[in-house]
Amino acid sequence: IVFCFAAVPSKSQRIVGGSLTTIDQYPTIAALLYTYNFITYGQECGGIIINNRSILTAAHCTYGDAASRWRIRVGSTWANSGGVVHNVAQNIVHPQFNVGAILNNDVAILRSATFFTFNNNVRAASLAGANYYPGDNQAVWAAGWGDLFYGQQIGSEQLRHVQLVVINQNTCRNQYANTVFTITDNMLCSGWPNGGRDQCQGDSGGPLYHNGVVVGVCSFGEGCADARYSGVNARVSRYVSWISANA
Repeated sequence: IVFCFAAVPSKSQRIVGGSLTTIDQYPTIAALLYTYNFITYGQECGGIIINNRSILTAAHCTYGDAASRWRIRVGSTWANSGGVVHNVAQNIVHPQFNVGAILNNDVAILRSATFFTFNNNVRAASLAGANYYPGDNQAVWAAGWGDLFYGQQIGSEQLRHVQLVVINQNTCRNQYANTVFTITDNMLCSGWPNGGRDQCQGDSGGPLYHNGVVVGVCSFGEGCADARYSGVNARVSRYVSWISANA
């Protein structure tokens, strides 16, 4: 598998087939920095600013980690410089993560030790409400600092974005029928009919936007931008109450 779209459970996924962009176009995105040695921190996942202290991300990014393993960079176009870096006080993984299906309920909240200061480059996202369902083939946008192609394992230092479309739920379910994955109602699939566009490793936890509203959190896929397999996102509309209770 690829995490947000990889074949190895790495914490990361990357934008494929997209273009460079800047943080003022996506002020609701955050770069999540991880440390293996408690000395250096590097971008491993994406996140979505919920309010002035909390970030929504993918549970597979932070599952099992002490809060001190993570830091949050907001307000920067760049993965590993600029903006403001905040320490993490709490790592709140969805209690039903991985229950019922592999990577089901792939959402987590990182609560910052310090408040975010909002400005043109740092804003709280509009999250999909409980009845928000973007229709099949609707245009959606993904953004992140992930790999430019499957297996790259480096990522992009500058923020990138790509336009995708919503993939029909049954189509997506059938695509994954012969894999270890089951596509549940808690998932939202996105992709490009002929492949060539996707989220990829390093984009995990990052946003999928429909008309500026966050409808998905980058979760997983088979490879990246493979026409046979859509990218899979956690469906934000299913988590309205959990997010409001924990953010």
